Amino acid sequence: MENQDKRLEAFGRLLTIMDELREKCPWDRKQTMETLRPLTIEELYELADAILKKDGDEIKKELGDIMLHLVFYSKIASELNLFDITDVLNGICDKLIHRHPHIYGNIEVQNEEEVKQNWEKLKLKEGKSSVLEGVPVSLPAMVKAIRIQEKARGVGFDWDTKAQVIEKVYEELEELKVELEKNDSRQIEAEFGDFLFSIINLSRFVDVNPENALEKTNLKFINRFQFLEKRAKENGKELKDMTLNEMESFWNEAKAKG
Repeated sequence: MENQDKRLEAFGRLLTIMDELREKCPWDRKQTMETLRPLTIEELYELADAILKKDGDEIKKELGDIMLHLVFYSKIASELNLFDITDVLNGICDKLIHRHPHIYGNIEVQNEEEVKQNWEKLKLKEGKSSVLEGVPVSLPAMVKAIRIQEKARGVGFDWDTKAQVIEKVYEELEELKVELEKNDSRQIEAEFGDFLFSIINLSRFVDVNPENALEKTNLKFINRFQFLEKRAKENGKELKDMTLNEMESFWNEAKAKG
């Protein structure tokens, strides 16, 4: 385990630097929570990219950037007499202790699923009227679908088996095909959404994060398409002038490379 004194010293150093920057740097002095918000979102996506790349050095750097933002928000809040970093840290510590009665209380759990179920039940006892209240409105649709399904599962609203979910996927696909035949754009959109939701639901039953899976496929497609562009250029051709069979030949080369 990391030396406790070193961890406290490093965190204290960051707090001191933040105080100095807020006082002396024109840019840092000018920032508000609203101006930081888009920058924080960008930093989170950069961290997500680094995690998918399994780049340890980059992950460490991006975590540092995000840590700075957390301290920055707390500093601004302290100036507005809203709260300070101590309140933030004590708040999350208190919540973690309260939400983990199987560690800090006398509740017994058998597995991860029971932990999740207890978590959602405790949130309802804290005054939330719905288990879905904690899902941010501004989340990207796919991530939001994952969180909605996870939270519903936490209170027992879920399929029992993978086979049931697969059957639901086929059912939604058939309903989409019906609307495609009718060519009703509004219903096509609705059924397409249902189909995507069912696919995301299936991902949970096969232990695949659909966001990560899709992003890896995006990166794979980019690499193969850029290889296709490169090979076309080497042969003195433009993609727009090539036949589909010619492009497929180069595409298969790209697939062979992985």
